[in-house]
Amino acid sequence: MDAALVWTDTGGDLQVLGGDLLAEESLATAVVLSLFLDRRALPEDELPHGGTDRRGWWADAFGDADLTGSRLWLLWRRKQLPEVLAEAREYAEEALGWLVEDGVATSVSVATSFPRRGMLQWNIRITRTSGSESTYSFTRALEG
Repeated sequence: MDAALVWTDTGGDLQVLGGDLLAEESLATAVVLSLFLDRRALPEDELPHGGTDRRGWWADAFGDADLTGSRLWLLWRRKQLPEVLAEAREYAEEALGWLVEDGVATSVSVATSFPRRGMLQWNIRITRTSGSESTYSFTRALEG
């Protein structure tokens, strides 16, 4: 069981009920963390505004384990262009790939869109090994 992390307009938010953290058994928290924690940028990635901070979770520097998070942070100040949609889909699929690699799911599909000016949206379908499906939708501003 995980602590319930619910996506809001401003990001992920832990939920409290009766003074205790709310728990959940779905993949929702794992999906939010996989997408919205900052994965270290690859050497060939262009960093925003000519920066030098490649970000990433500190523990990813040790060993060959799965990397944590996604490279979606590289898109936050980009314009609404078709290549941004393609990169957003690619980065989300990369971040969620561990679900299939670790045998949690048989497939993960991601669709991206610009639902309105300055906003990026992901619609995600995950098919569990049991055959059940879960869908998630997230929207985030490109400006920060």
